[in-house]
Formats: sequence, structure tokens, C-alpha cells
Amino acid sequence: MRPRILVPGRTLPAGKASRHAVVFAGVRYCDALHRAGAMEMVMGPRPLGPGDADALLDDADGLLLMGGPDVDPDLFGEPARPETYGVHRDEDDFEIALVRAAVARGMPTLAICRGMQVLNVAFGGSLDQHISDHPGLLSHSSAVFPKPEPGSIGPLQPVAIDPDCRLARALGATTTIGAHSHHQAVARVGEGLVAVGQCDDGVVEVVEYETGWVVGVQWHPEDTAADDPQQQQIFDAFVASAAGAQWDGVAGEVEQEAR
Repeated sequence: MRPRILVPGRTLPAGKASRHAVVFAGVRYCDALHRAGAMEMVMGPRPLGPGDADALLDDADGLLLMGGPDVDPDLFGEPARPETYGVHRDEDDFEIALVRAAVARGMPTLAICRGMQVLNVAFGGSLDQHISDHPGLLSHSSAVFPKPEPGSIGPLQPVAIDPDCRLARALGATTTIGAHSHHQAVARVGEGLVAVGQCDDGVVEVVEYETGWVVGVQWHPEDTAADDPQQQQIFDAFVASAAGAQWDGVAGEVEQEAR
């Protein structure tokens, strides 16, 4: 059976696509999971009581947190800056509950862009709400952020990765080039998380939890994974871990382990 990956979905109001509000996940994320041999389970945000997040994860083998709008700054004790946009507290609360439960049970988790920020905030970290006007930084987003052209890919920037981390083993490399589309970034790193990758300008681009296969990347590997095998390997390693296997990033093989 294909590993089942729970993907908390985004919501859109009723409009041309549907008479009712819709829940969706980006096709590029789903395609990358399919290439890795997984199937997605997209679930809309909902209020969760004690034990509910665990119950939802019972049917999944892994958790994928997608990119999207900004996390509510109130969750890390700050007022919203004027540049902060698109906050949906119901989505924040839903994803935070799921990622805390996933980490607690040792479930493989891949957190992308906003997802990495959710992961960081879930464990007490904070965010820099707008890095785009900081002098001396590389370009981390489109010139028309936060509303880039549909289907566009953000600036390609190199990321240096600590050689002993899970992502380096997944890639079989200590550098990668990712498509960036973010105006926020990790400030204070959350408890239990370790910053293991950054751009040349010092912006944190990779965090991992101290135990288990829990990886957050600030760029968008799904944007280039169809044509860049190294970016696809991030999804391959994640799905292999969700399937109970160990990914050998250098050889590009999976070795089954007893679950």
C-alpha cells in the first residue's frame, strides 16, 4: 500500500469553482508525493479538541505542511506588521495541533515554507515578519510578492546545509538550490528544533527536530522537483521514512527496516 500523507488543505470561499467553500492542496505538492510513491489525504481545517489531532493522524503515515499565507503573529506574541497578510487563525491552530501531535508520536513530517514557519511557531519559536526590506539580503521572493503570477517560480538561491543533518543525507549533498517565495523567516528557533541550513545572507532555510524525521525547508522544492532530481529527493526521502524505510541519499535507494 502506498504511504498515506496527511496534507492540511487551504480554503477558498464560494465562487466560480463551487457554490460552496472549497478545500484544496497545490497540485505540485501532490505530484511530488505521487512521484515518490505516496498518496495524499487532503483535509480542511477544523476545531480540534483533546485527542482529535492524534485521531486524525491514526489514518496517516506522514504529515506534509504546505506553503501559504502568513502565520498569526499573536501566536508568537507580536502585533501584526502592515506587510503581514492572509492570516487564517483556524488554519494556524489546525496545523499547529497536527504538527505537535505528529512530532510527539515520531511521525515523519515535511514542512515547506509557511509549513516550516508553522513548525517553528508550534514549538515556541518566532518569525521575522518582513525580511524583504532588510539591507544586504538576497532576494527571497518575487518582486510582486505576495501576489506573484500564477504558476511562477521564485528566485533560485543556494542553501548551505549542515553535513550531519537528515536533509543532507536525503540529498547526498551539503548544498542545494531552491526556489524561494517568502517574505518572512525564522527569528527565534523553537524548542527542540535545530537550524541546519541557511542562505549566504544568514537567513535560516532549514530546521529539523532533534529526534525523528521532521524537516522544515523555507524554499519550495515542489516548484522545481519535476525537473530537479535533488529537490524530488526531499519528497522521496520523506515518503521512504513514512513507509518505514531508510533513505540512502547518495545511492538513491531505500532500505527497508522493520517497522
